[in-house]
Amino acid sequence: MSALLEVRDLCVAYGKVEALHRAALRVEEGKIVTVIGPNGAGKTTLLAALMGMLPARGSVKYLGREIVREEPEPRVSHGICLVPEKRELFAAMTVADNLVLGAFHRYRKGDQAIAADFDEVYRRFPHLKERHAQLAGTLSGGERQMLALGRALMGRPRLLMLDEPSLGLAPIVVREIFRIIADLRSTGVSILLVEQNARAALQVADYGYVLETGEMVLEGESAELTANPRVIESYLGLASGKAA
Repeated sequence: MSALLEVRDLCVAYGKVEALHRAALRVEEGKIVTVIGPNGAGKTTLLAALMGMLPARGSVKYLGREIVREEPEPRVSHGICLVPEKRELFAAMTVADNLVLGAFHRYRKGDQAIAADFDEVYRRFPHLKERHAQLAGTLSGGERQMLALGRALMGRPRLLMLDEPSLGLAPIVVREIFRIIADLRSTGVSILLVEQNARAALQVADYGYVLETGEMVLEGESAELTANPRVIESYLGLASGKAA
């Protein structure tokens, strides 16, 4: 399989404090890759650096091209999209208008397929269709996460990066969100998933990494990590409630 994203020796520092030390990972076309680890491990920092929101040293290759020094906007235009932990919706705008903004860079290019993608998002998220005229700020937590995912899909990403999509959601809603994430694999989009629910993340992912104190300490096929005693003890056993 060809690598859509290949990261090597990625370092990010906040002043003199290094939050990410020589991180390396690989996301192949059409695969779901997860990064698990405790709070403060550097997972959100990793995604911010990959999106170009934080200065970083090292190598970030997307479709074989070095992008480590690119700004966020060209990364978006190349097909990279981040759904942040706080979702960052426009609360005073309707569901439909939030979706329109997800396709903003496509509008500027004169893309004629946007209307069809609206229909596809509404098919995938029927709750959003029912609430298309409702203000985003009035949605439930699960609906806001669905809207954040739908808005990201309106940009037709090749690489979708998700930061804690289950955060603050009820268990029944978490199951639905992960069902949707697993289903997105069939569309051909590649997904880099940072998630506090390690068990759910490893169930949907093809490959996983464990990030601790800014360093990748384990990696492997999801089934291998699920059976790894260290992962079981820290993230899947009694301590799983502390995973981030």
